[in-house]
Amino acid sequence: MQSQIVAILRIDSEKAESKHPPIHTHSLLLYLLLFRSNFLQTSTSISMAKMHKSQSSLLVEPMYSSVITLLIIVMACVELCDAVTVVDVYRLVQYDLAGVPFGSRLAALNHHAGSSLFSSAGAGAAADLSRTVLILPVRELNLSFIREYIEQKKPLGGLLLLIPPVFSPQNTDSGGGADHDPAKDHMKEMLNEVERLLIHANIPYPVYFGFEDENVNSVLADVKKNDASGQPATATTGGYKLVVAGPEPKKIASPTITNIQGWLPGLKAEGDSNQLPTIAVVASYDTFGAAPALSVGSDSNGSGVVALLEIARLFSNLYSNPKTRGNYNLLFALTSGGPYNYNGTHKWLRSLDQRLRETIDYAICLNSIGSSSNEIFVHVSKPPENAYIKQIFEGFSSVSEELGLKVGLKHKKINISNPRVAWEHEQFSRLRVTAATLSQLSVAPNFLASTGGLSDNRHFVNEASISRSVKLVAESLARHIYGQEGKNIDIFADDSSLAVNPSYIRSWLDFLSTTPRVAPFLSKNDPLIVALKKELADHTVEVNVQHEVLDGMFTFYDSTSGKLHIYQVASVTFDLFLLLVLGSYLITLFSFLVITTRGLDDLISLFRRPTSHKMKTA
Repeated sequence: MQSQIVAILRIDSEKAESKHPPIHTHSLLLYLLLFRSNFLQTSTSISMAKMHKSQSSLLVEPMYSSVITLLIIVMACVELCDAVTVVDVYRLVQYDLAGVPFGSRLAALNHHAGSSLFSSAGAGAAADLSRTVLILPVRELNLSFIREYIEQKKPLGGLLLLIPPVFSPQNTDSGGGADHDPAKDHMKEMLNEVERLLIHANIPYPVYFGFEDENVNSVLADVKKNDASGQPATATTGGYKLVVAGPEPKKIASPTITNIQGWLPGLKAEGDSNQLPTIAVVASYDTFGAAPALSVGSDSNGSGVVALLEIARLFSNLYSNPKTRGNYNLLFALTSGGPYNYNGTHKWLRSLDQRLRETIDYAICLNSIGSSSNEIFVHVSKPPENAYIKQIFEGFSSVSEELGLKVGLKHKKINISNPRVAWEHEQFSRLRVTAATLSQLSVAPNFLASTGGLSDNRHFVNEASISRSVKLVAESLARHIYGQEGKNIDIFADDSSLAVNPSYIRSWLDFLSTTPRVAPFLSKNDPLIVALKKELADHTVEVNVQHEVLDGMFTFYDSTSGKLHIYQVASVTFDLFLLLVLGSYLITLFSFLVITTRGLDDLISLFRRPTSHKMKTA
């Protein structure tokens, strides 16, 4: 008999290893019976060897074994609740804008899993989901239903959105950005739509993002099967339960933004007391997205940051030799607060010495230059007839023809009365400094859009495009600095020591593509900021770091990620049945012990109605 039980346990354990569901209940009960049998046999042997013990001691040993058995049963029930799987999940951003709440307002999750907005009992009938966490793959989303559900503020226990693994920041495989896969392009559009919807909504329940994998997909398949059969997971029917434990989100006090500035001084002629003119190269490095813990912004604006560092490296080589040092100062700035109206750029410009600011001939801002498009745009605020604007555009146009690029000019006036700025160069224009933004985006993105969302990752960035943009900017600047405009000269030739380094671009792009960079969640000494400062210090001099407080109209909350525990729970019917079995077992055991130690009469007397006080008196 014992060998049969062991065989059954072995078969069940092999099944449990082959698939993720929890321990089988019948196997566990058989194991307990086996343990109980062996224990009683041992107790009987000991009691026979010690016949001199009193009758009371004979009662203790069986009771002892029963208590131990009961403890094992309780421990086994706890074991039954082990999680099927544990996955990393990332919470929808929670923030306030001018006191108005947006995003997911809760973090803790503890409800049964569901897979549909509608009840299977009736066609199109809305289900009661106030105690249900919906698991919805983004690839299967019906945006109209989701939008309606959120806008009408229908009750929901929680929402888990599953994203294809190709969009994971951990997926460092470069797709090159060149091959247009219709399915992936459709998914990018879906993710962008979902982000726009969720970021600008006030959602009173937890919303998390996760990535599809075998375990989660298997759980979802079971949940869908149960929902289709008309038995959604509840406390009565059992099913899967999703749990994310943790404290409620707290406000981030005084979030900081950090600007990093490096300087390459030009060569001034002897006896020349005039200040040299300055050209600034600027890129915003921070991001914003629906899930702060996933907001890596490989293109927006990781590509701009990588390009700035490579341009700084190229000119560092030129300026290290007095014979090739130009008569222009070069100012490099990595700014923060880009998604928040370029707040860091505004504060950095205000902090510059006015005399230095007045020496800036023009500034080139780099933004989203990593797509595979052969077209790039120069966005300006000043009229195209402006001398510096013409000089910038003609310099880019001349080099772009050699690189096979098409450069377009986009003019957009700024509204001084409106504090909202669409491009980084507009912060310069407000201070009457000529500036332009170089970007592969043809139009300005909407507020809090195209700033490092869920679909902006390494897989969709083209390294060759970044290298080409670096060559475009560096070559046009060098020809201007050294007075070589309009001449067929290649200062940063591919076969020279001054060539653009693809390996350098790739390494920094890989690093930034795995590093979330939402400014309010970056400390002053964050490893990212330390790394950027060190890299800029390797190529420039007088590196300064400026810490500022993000403007008060934004309030952010913590708890950006967590661990999702998925449990397979039994139904109430099973719990009642198990309780009945345990109760019957304990009553039978108690009766057996009383009969064997005291006799049947004592057992009957325990259940006999006690004699009343009056009867005793009579």
